[in-house]
Amino acid sequence: MELHSLKPAKGSVSKRKRIARGQGSGRGGTSTRGHKGAKSRSGWSRKRNFEGGQMPLQMRLPKRGFKSPNRVEYVAINLGRINEIVAKYNISEISPEGLYKLGIIKKNDLVKILGTGELTSKVKVVAHACSATAADKIQAQGGTVETL
Repeated sequence: MELHSLKPAKGSVSKRKRIARGQGSGRGGTSTRGHKGAKSRSGWSRKRNFEGGQMPLQMRLPKRGFKSPNRVEYVAINLGRINEIVAKYNISEISPEGLYKLGIIKKNDLVKILGTGELTSKVKVVAHACSATAADKIQAQGGTVETL
C-alpha cells in the first residue's frame, strides 16, 4: 500500500449539487426552487405566527391592561359595615384576625378602613390602612385606630 493509492470508501464521498449553472446541468431555470414566489427568493423565512395572510390570532383577540406586580390590594371596609359588625357580634375590637374568624375576609387579605357611613359606638380598630376621615370619625366616638 502506497500513499498515492489511498482512496475513500465507496459511496462515502459525493460531489455537491451545482445548481443554477445553466439548462444543460439539469438544475438550471428555477434551480430546484419550484416557480416564483417568496419561497424561491434568497433570505426567505416564514415569520412566527404567520397564518398565510389571515389576521394573526394575537391581533384578533381583544387587548386588556396589565396588573402591576407591586400593587397592594386592600379589602375595603366602611364605617357603616363596622357599625353593623359591632352590633351583630357585640364586639369592641375590629382586627384582621377577628374579621377572618367571623368569615368576613380571607386569611391573607389586607384590610383598609374607609369613612363612608356612621359609627355609633366606641371601637378599637386594628387594620393595615385607614383613611383620614375614617380615623377622625372613630376617634370622635372615643375609639382608637392602630395600623399594622
